[in-house]
Amino acid sequence: MTIQIEKLLELAIDKKASDIHIEVGRPPTLRINGRLKTLNTPPLTPDDTMRLMKSISSERCQQELNEQGGSDFGFAFGEKARFRVSLLKQKGNVGMVLRQISNTLLSLEEIGLPPIIKTYCLAPRGLFLVTGPTGSGKSTTLASMIDFINQEVDRHIITIEDPIEFYHTHKKSIVIQREINVDVTNFSEALRRALRQDPDVILVGEMRDLETISAAITAAETGHLVFGTLHTTGAAETVNRIIDAFPTNQQAQVRAQLSVGLLAVLSQTLLPRLDGKGRIAAFELMVVTPAISHLIRENQTHRITSAIQTGAKYGMQLLDDHLFRLFKEKKIKYSDMMAKCVHKEELQRKVKAYTAEQNAKK
Repeated sequence: MTIQIEKLLELAIDKKASDIHIEVGRPPTLRINGRLKTLNTPPLTPDDTMRLMKSISSERCQQELNEQGGSDFGFAFGEKARFRVSLLKQKGNVGMVLRQISNTLLSLEEIGLPPIIKTYCLAPRGLFLVTGPTGSGKSTTLASMIDFINQEVDRHIITIEDPIEFYHTHKKSIVIQREINVDVTNFSEALRRALRQDPDVILVGEMRDLETISAAITAAETGHLVFGTLHTTGAAETVNRIIDAFPTNQQAQVRAQLSVGLLAVLSQTLLPRLDGKGRIAAFELMVVTPAISHLIRENQTHRITSAIQTGAKYGMQLLDDHLFRLFKEKKIKYSDMMAKCVHKEELQRKVKAYTAEQNAKK
């Protein structure tokens, strides 16, 4: 029995799978609601994975796979969905992971984002960061924010992505989407050039090196609204990661720049819904108020968490507080909440107190 890539893609769309794993020695595997489900087919042979890889990869990507051991690209499966593909080699064989990207852009309300996010989408300048581990929905959140701007106001938006995930059409804004290795060589180069292209809004798909981080901060300082992503959890860790990327003698200056230029940090994670209907996002939001700006400038990032706790009137919330709220609303399981939280002991204490309170009411 020969497995066809079209059948796999159809199945992934039908089952609402987030990813397809194709490896030698096991049948194709889908990730559905965060869990891996192996298909009931024979294990794939080296010839199978090679054939499947060639059926969707360009010559350039195949060459990159051979020369560098990996390649990333995106492609559209008709009108149904887009897929982001990561090609890899392991034990001399070819493997692939395909991430499904919906063709439907969700609204900010559908994602469940705090309402204050709209204010930042319309800010004239500054740096807005969306952070979280791989597969936490950062791209979906950013695509929805870009779409909101595109629908509401006339802006020149430039996105720099690797690869392009969600396709945007021009609405009230002009949207230019540039793909790394296809339209431009790397993030820092694309960002440098973007500043000469009359942008109002710049989306940096990944702030992965010092040059890109530095260029993003400068762009935000010089009157542009910049959105970026980092693989960090929590606002305090995000601020530290950015500062630590710079040499020691530049860190005080970067703290000063961030204290002025950073608008907010949104950290997110995805959890399976208790009712089995897909996944739900939990968020931490830090808004840079004068108090938080002072903590960043004075190198007191360890106090950011308690500042978020007391900043509810600015729309701030801690990830653990949002997780606890979802748990109380019976939207997520206790075990999933504990797997994603930051301070386990503290959350366990809250759950104990809440359970005792509920029992007392019975």
